[in-house]
Amino acid sequence: MIWSGRTWTPPRMVAAAITAALAVAVPAVLAAAGVRLWWLLGTGVAVAAVGGVFAPGLADSYRRARERGEDSGLALAKDSLLRRVRDVTDPVHLGVHPARHANPQGTAAGPADTAGSNHRVPPYVPRDIHERLVELLAGGGFVLLIGESTAGKSRAAYEAMRAALPDHTVIAPRSKSVLPDAIERAAMLPRCVLWLDNAERFLGPDGLTRTSAARLTGGGGHHRVVLATIRSAEMARYTDIAHPDAADEAETRQVLEQATQLRLRRQLTAAERERALTRSWDQRIADALDHADEYGLAEYLAAGPELLNDWENAWEAGHPRAAALIAAAVDVRRAGLTRPLPRSLLESLHDDYLARHGSHRLGLESLEEAWVWAILPRRATTALIRPCADPNNGPTAVEVFDYLVDVAQRDTTPDNRVPEQTLVSALAVGDATEASQIGAIAYAYGHYELAARAFENAHTMNGASLGPEHPETLTSRSNRIVMLGELGRIEEAEAEARAVLEVRTRILGPEHPDTLASRSILASALQHRGDYAQAEAEGRAALEAFTRVLGPDHVNTLTTRSNLATVLHLQGRYEEAKTEGRATLEARIRVLGADQTGILISRRNLGSALEAMGRYEEAEAELRVALEGYARAWGPEHPSTNAARSQHADVLVSLGRLEEAETQARAALDIQTRALGLDDADNLESRSDLGILLRRLGRYEEAEAEHAAVLEFRSRLLGPDHTLTLSSRNNRAVALSGMGRFEEAVAEHRHVLEARSRLQGPDHPETLRSHANLAVSLGEMDLFEEAETQARIALESRTRVLGTAHPDTAASRDTLTGLLRDQGRHQEADRVD
Repeated sequence: MIWSGRTWTPPRMVAAAITAALAVAVPAVLAAAGVRLWWLLGTGVAVAAVGGVFAPGLADSYRRARERGEDSGLALAKDSLLRRVRDVTDPVHLGVHPARHANPQGTAAGPADTAGSNHRVPPYVPRDIHERLVELLAGGGFVLLIGESTAGKSRAAYEAMRAALPDHTVIAPRSKSVLPDAIERAAMLPRCVLWLDNAERFLGPDGLTRTSAARLTGGGGHHRVVLATIRSAEMARYTDIAHPDAADEAETRQVLEQATQLRLRRQLTAAERERALTRSWDQRIADALDHADEYGLAEYLAAGPELLNDWENAWEAGHPRAAALIAAAVDVRRAGLTRPLPRSLLESLHDDYLARHGSHRLGLESLEEAWVWAILPRRATTALIRPCADPNNGPTAVEVFDYLVDVAQRDTTPDNRVPEQTLVSALAVGDATEASQIGAIAYAYGHYELAARAFENAHTMNGASLGPEHPETLTSRSNRIVMLGELGRIEEAEAEARAVLEVRTRILGPEHPDTLASRSILASALQHRGDYAQAEAEGRAALEAFTRVLGPDHVNTLTTRSNLATVLHLQGRYEEAKTEGRATLEARIRVLGADQTGILISRRNLGSALEAMGRYEEAEAELRVALEGYARAWGPEHPSTNAARSQHADVLVSLGRLEEAETQARAALDIQTRALGLDDADNLESRSDLGILLRRLGRYEEAEAEHAAVLEFRSRLLGPDHTLTLSSRNNRAVALSGMGRFEEAVAEHRHVLEARSRLQGPDHPETLRSHANLAVSLGEMDLFEEAETQARIALESRTRVLGTAHPDTAASRDTLTGLLRDQGRHQEADRVD
């Protein structure tokens, strides 16, 4: 069972974790080997029977608001818009970006549409989704518009709301702190729209839940609507299995999935351009159409590209401190903070951004001058940073232009990740939902200690506000289990996994998908401490239940099956692992399609099994397809691509294509060193691979140096008996033997053999490898009797476990015959051959 491709993962084995609706993370996560955060643990498939579990949390949120001494009506009035829809004549009040070049006099209005135009926004160009959106709003329910910043989501929602529900009351809370009171007020009105622009601000504990959404939209003779917008990048955090920064928030994901979702493209379709032409009497529309091949209509009207350019130019145009404040604000948002940002937080971070841009070369303006420049409205639209009121930070809070955040998220590379210090500072002020987001990103970046702290924070806050057995609290606790595994704290991880499994079994039942996910988590812990038989038993039980509950082709079932293949592989049962891996790959292609990135995980698993079986040509073909697929989907330097590159280099070594292998291995190592640092778990794996390659090339001193460095890191980070530490010790011993330092090599091989026999069992392929390697080193020292004993153990066991045709079995046969011939026992050697 593999939950990530970093420390808590055997080398080069890949498997995704359980997900509830193709939801991560990622990460990637979380991730398979190198895949950034596929899924942090705990699923939470939407099941009607669970709805009651969430109701106490909702009631508690109202109680907590009262305990804070807030007057509901007063708080709502101060931090919300509440009026009849037809009376909201300026959409800017609901979050629509003002348009560039506003002119109160304007060009004479055309005959088609004057009501939808004012000096702050141009006439509305109906989008293709307009009629469908009006229809949905007229029917009531929960409607969610998804699109990039400045795609026109808020304007489309506003116009459809005015068309369908002019006599409803619209309640638009501006912060999550007053959302419970807004929901209470909405529930008392027979006709109401709860307007949630930038919905990510209202998610998580104390935010919108499935229960509260259903309470408003459940009918009963009333007509209420929850109308929300969310940026695509934020939506992906919760629902995209391949998103690098995805976070596992089961309740939040279910809330989003409960809505009827409409997507809005940033650029106009041909039909929308035709409608825009009829409104080109407004010069702003005409100008936008002149740039429609490059920019979306709303994007151009909001001056997004020009404001982005203003920010980028500020570094060298006399406003570097302001640019640094903006950069800090963008990255804090990327880190997961959705609330208004405290000025003090940005001020504490901006020196780091100045240093990254070479502050010693820049003429710095004063901090006061920087703020004046940053909050200045530009092109009559908006400011790069906009002051705003916040219940927690008062008038000292700001919001950053979300277009800048979108661009940064679209263009994320290893070189422009959110700095670790920014994540640390954001965590210090984040709530439970934000802490989970920060943890997800820290995990994706390989900052395991920080990720563990973030998930611990989320768990503590959720436990305090929701109770220790609330589903969100259990999800946070499960996420922390992943971090315990990454940090090598396996006993603690196993104990926590058993505890969460017990609670979920008791509360949700033994076959609830969340419970089955916890069972798989336990299997992962058991696998990692070497209890493969028990890990297989837990994995098979989870697989059988997932098959029965969700069906054989459900993503959870297929992922569990893939993970079972990994356990089989680790037990040296390569034929079974190959069978399961190939079946999973074929099923995923059938269910998800050949181009879905999750398919690449199955290809890598299958490639690993084929390589272990000595079928190197087939393995190379699968791994090459996976590498090309990752590069095409996520770019050449994405961690998933780079992990696939390293794995491909491994099999090239086995094929004897050493020059190609060295090129691939050095490229992977260079990318990982720049992105993750020398002691990152994936980076250590690549360094280990390079050491093996250097040894194959006869460059023993270089190989020994690489293996010694990796061994030092792994011993310190993972402990002396970790399987990866033992692998490094074995590799260094082989290099020492190549250098003629046979006594040192023998001592190292004896240590590794003893540990592997104790931890992995006498017939494990890695234990047999240690017997074979010890035999070679003993033979070099002319200790033939013991060398022959070790060689015979390796040959007999490999023949029984791997088969006579396996390359490892053939290598053991060659070792034994060589030892016999060195002793002049040629007839015995011939019989062995």
